[in-house]
Amino acid sequence: MTYYGAKELADSFRTVRKNTIQVAEDIPEEQYSYRAAPDTMSVGEMLSHLACTPHWAQQCFFAEQKTTVTMDDFGRWMGELSAKSKSLTSKADIVAALKANGDAFAGQLEAMTEQQLAQPITAPNATKPAFEMLLGIKEHEMHHRGQLFLIERMVGIVPHLTRARQERMAQRS
Repeated sequence: MTYYGAKELADSFRTVRKNTIQVAEDIPEEQYSYRAAPDTMSVGEMLSHLACTPHWAQQCFFAEQKTTVTMDDFGRWMGELSAKSKSLTSKADIVAALKANGDAFAGQLEAMTEQQLAQPITAPNATKPAFEMLLGIKEHEMHHRGQLFLIERMVGIVPHLTRARQERMAQRS
């Protein structure tokens, strides 16, 4: 018996993506070119990157059904991901891609069997269960969303989760 399967993985990804979409909607489009430091992704680049990141996993697990991943595979998928990301040029495009790609990926996750989640995947540096690799997509998004929360503060926006906590605290007072 497992306590965290395909449904829970899909639900948790949906929650993470919902929060990323809220950040994307909260930041004005004129701030999408903002960079926290030189040589870092702009807000728009980071959000586009997140919108397209599930692509590599969709190719690996659902389209090609790989059990062994080479650096060539990963390089090809990253190239495709990069091209898709660069095609998103407006806030509306980015938000739409975050929604559509997130929904599609969550649906694919939800349909996986325990056997598929447990399948060992051999990559150049390690062999891991598919579940762990797929969980990494969510962790990656949370990492970048933390960066986006800090950027929101830098441009004068209180992040939505902080606003919600402040509202709850004010109601208790």
